[in-house]
Amino acid sequence: MHPWLPDLLLFEDKDPHAAALNMAIDEVLLAVIACPILRVYGWAVPAVSFGYFERWEPVRESHPGRDAVRRWTGGGVVLHGEDFTYSLLIPRGCDAAGFQPAGSYGIIHGALCSALADMGIAAGPSSGSAAKISQVCFENPVEHDVLVQGQKVAGAAQRRTRAGLMHQGSIQTVDLPKGFGASFASRLADVVRVGSYDVMLAAEKLAAEKYGTRGWLEKRL
Repeated sequence: MHPWLPDLLLFEDKDPHAAALNMAIDEVLLAVIACPILRVYGWAVPAVSFGYFERWEPVRESHPGRDAVRRWTGGGVVLHGEDFTYSLLIPRGCDAAGFQPAGSYGIIHGALCSALADMGIAAGPSSGSAAKISQVCFENPVEHDVLVQGQKVAGAAQRRTRAGLMHQGSIQTVDLPKGFGASFASRLADVVRVGSYDVMLAAEKLAAEKYGTRGWLEKRL
């Protein structure tokens, strides 16, 4: 598959963070980046994230011991800690930020399938959506999710803002070798640079004022 983006910054965030801070970093990055960025990151403790439109109470009851956060993106409930977690952030000025959800999901997850194939893992996209059976994201394959031997191993959720496109994804139950982030990035863009952004002060402030608050966590929509 021909790369979708002309260039991309690969930001491998080596320091694991609390759930609220991870969400805040993504939002702050989207507001300041000048080119697309693929951020790969980890979790300080076992965590659970849930989509913007999900209810808080079932998450609290099912996962009382996990660091919980409501995402800015949609989707269901995702457990974190053992997964490969990434965010693809595309600023408004890039053509790719204007793609419709189905188109961008298909392209991004197509690149993900190609990167898995590079690592010797046979994966393919889901061809359609089944009836939702639970809040748990990985129990509900939808179109363009990634399957290995018929089981969902990768899903994602998106949000579009005036700043651009945020695509947050997770890969689970697959033993990924070192260097997978670079392989994924190379399938997304013609030119990949490795780097980072220093957004911690702004992200910590946003985590304290938004993602880490009970008002956000228990939001009723």
